[in-house]
Amino acid sequence: MSNRHDRGVISRYRSYLPVSDATPVVSLNEGSTPLIYSAKLSSLVGREAEVYVKYEGLNPTGSFKDRGMTMAISKAVERGAKAVICASTGNTSAAAAAYAARANIACVVLLPAGKIAAGKLLQAFIYGAKVVAIEGNFDEALRLVRELGADGRFEIVNSINPFRIEGQKTASFEIIDELDEAPDLHILPVGNAGNITAYWKGYREYREIGKAGTLPKMLGFQAAGSAPIFWGHVVEKPETIATAIRIGNPASWEGATTAIKESGGGIDVVTDEEILQAQRWLAAEEGIFVEPASAASVAGLMKYVSQSEEATPLLKNLPLAAKIVLTVTGNGLKDPEAPTVHGFKALEAAADIQSVARVLGVN
Repeated sequence: MSNRHDRGVISRYRSYLPVSDATPVVSLNEGSTPLIYSAKLSSLVGREAEVYVKYEGLNPTGSFKDRGMTMAISKAVERGAKAVICASTGNTSAAAAAYAARANIACVVLLPAGKIAAGKLLQAFIYGAKVVAIEGNFDEALRLVRELGADGRFEIVNSINPFRIEGQKTASFEIIDELDEAPDLHILPVGNAGNITAYWKGYREYREIGKAGTLPKMLGFQAAGSAPIFWGHVVEKPETIATAIRIGNPASWEGATTAIKESGGGIDVVTDEEILQAQRWLAAEEGIFVEPASAASVAGLMKYVSQSEEATPLLKNLPLAAKIVLTVTGNGLKDPEAPTVHGFKALEAAADIQSVARVLGVN
């Protein structure tokens, strides 16, 4: 097999991951997602800033979760697990089910009933998982998963599994490999908080071995109706259109807090309206279609740019030619029922040139 063939994040970053020759690599060639320069976002920030979008929606199951799942499932198989289990708002279930199928082991997912986007629910079913919809939210589903996994019958593959964080940190490796340095600011959506934790871990590790000379400030955005880290307390009944970050008690709360504090970054909120506007803007202006939760990072940057400099010290204090990376975590096709997607209607015309021209207004 040619060395040029991309065989996934474990293959590419093996020396930075807790794997050995005894680890059976379960991969779908995840990672190597594009880091897309955005001229329009750069212009919005102004000065000489360069803004890049890390488009994780092009992973095999359509979200960043695949990076962590290749590690979690590989290590589960190494330990002889026959079944895995997770709680999910959708993306984790899709990734767990796909990688479990790849590994020929069983997968069980617990989902909040009626709270999962159709595209994600379909993925869990089509990959062959046993899906249980509970009458409760994600946090309650995760509590049940912890209990079911306690006696060893199931391997838990939520981000409380440390191997998930190990796999997800490879995204920061890719960013540095491409930019030849760490960005000055990295902006992410924050739900269960595993991703901001993982990126910070990756950035620190690459700096420690001399792959980068600096570290970025980490800035996370939560949905206003689901912002426990921002408010500083558990949200019992989180609500937001951004289902992937509808989490009231993040499993990686401590890791996210550490990343924000150590990096000199911050945590803030955006409204559902700001999220949906950013989702539509990113698709229409830059051709990047993401699910609503992913757009929280874009909405956050837009919010800060629109405010006075005094209100946004993180932007004000960046270098003149700052490099800013925004992670967008999942593909737009994950959530075909989102308000920005649902309800579009094609123009109608007869099958002749005059009718088409008339509808287009080019007679």
